Amino acid sequence: MTNRPVALILIAVLAVLNGCSLAPKYVRPQAPVPTAWPASATDAERPTAADAPQAQDLDWRQLLADERLQQVVDTALTNNRDLRLAALNVERARALYGVQRAELLPTFNAVGTGSRQRMPADVSGSGKRETTERFDANLGLASWEIDFFGRVRSLSDRALAEYLATEQARRGAQLLVIASVANAYLSLAADRENLALVEATLQAQTATSDLVQRQFEVGVATQLDVCRARTQVEAARRDIARYTQMVAQDVNALDLLAGTPVPRELLPADLASVTPPADVAPGLPSEVLLRRPDVLQAESRLKAANANIGAARAALFPRVALTSSVGTASSELSGLFASGSGAWTYAPQVVMPIFDLRTWSALKVVKVQRELAVTEYERAIQAAFRDVADALAVRSTVDQQVAAQQALVNTLEEAYRLANTRYTKGLDSYLGVLDAHRSLYIGQQILINLRLARLANRVTLYKVLSAG
Repeated sequence: MTNRPVALILIAVLAVLNGCSLAPKYVRPQAPVPTAWPASATDAERPTAADAPQAQDLDWRQLLADERLQQVVDTALTNNRDLRLAALNVERARALYGVQRAELLPTFNAVGTGSRQRMPADVSGSGKRETTERFDANLGLASWEIDFFGRVRSLSDRALAEYLATEQARRGAQLLVIASVANAYLSLAADRENLALVEATLQAQTATSDLVQRQFEVGVATQLDVCRARTQVEAARRDIARYTQMVAQDVNALDLLAGTPVPRELLPADLASVTPPADVAPGLPSEVLLRRPDVLQAESRLKAANANIGAARAALFPRVALTSSVGTASSELSGLFASGSGAWTYAPQVVMPIFDLRTWSALKVVKVQRELAVTEYERAIQAAFRDVADALAVRSTVDQQVAAQQALVNTLEEAYRLANTRYTKGLDSYLGVLDAHRSLYIGQQILINLRLARLANRVTLYKVLSAG
């Protein structure tokens, strides 16, 4: 008889391990996007497209070949507070999953109790005053739910899916930190190059203004020419202050992303000093999008909602719980483990819902939540498709824009040289020099921004195509 509770517990454990689940079978929804990228975003004729590696197969160190930038990214991956929060959320979700998973197995506790009780004569069974003692030592099982209908198992599956969703969020956060650091680094390089351009422009315009002033003093130039030359100097001074501010803000942004001040020797001087990021191939939407961290996160949430339906369905069926203990009992402490002191109890409990409208309403709620999760999953895929298509659209045209702008800058430099020569020889007014220089200055700034866009587009492509 003393083995009966143990046998019952073993039978119940086997029943749980082989119990059924009322959760619907999970089927991944069809991706609501085309099977190929838009024709306007493809660039099959680009010479690097065929040889470029797939983004999901490329490590970020292979993407960012610049050694100084790699050191900054390493620092950010160690110290970035957003990434640290994401990692802590993963640890919390993992622990919560462990708690929920443990509900499938019984919890045993060793319990020792002792009591001493005195009964007055008028309430004792013998009519005499009595003092009684009792000592117990038990191995107990307290209210363990036997999961015949998979309620606890479904809740465990939901916790697992939520943990995986949190892990995907961490991967997405890490990918975002890498891309943000790289873009901030490139923006700093571009702004420093713009600052150097403005400083050189100020030096040239100051020399030109001094020349026009001397020409005015000898009667060759007019007061209007002096004013026009001076406006260029003041405009350059204004731009120096503006780009100095932008450079300082870029450094602050990089320090924030890195989580600590970045050593100044690691900062770039200009875009030319940065090793360009590697080019990547887009692959196929079905292979790329379904591996993105944000899409996998949405799918894990969908799986959690699907498992929640199983728990809600199981709540409509009987719930069986078992409380049991086995041990010894004695009226004397010295006889607690003596022969014949064995004791055991078991108390199964069955709860059958008869009339509880809350359970049916809860089932409707979780079904609607699953439809919401399906919609969010589909929306995540569509947003991911849009991100990649936009990045590919930039990739297919940015090289042409840079080449065209470079040719335009070369032409503007020649125009500025000719206008300056004609003015020096007295063949034209200073207005021609002013217009030519303004056009050249704007063209040079646009060229720097386009070169930045080309490098940043490679980082963006890696971010939107990579599996993190």
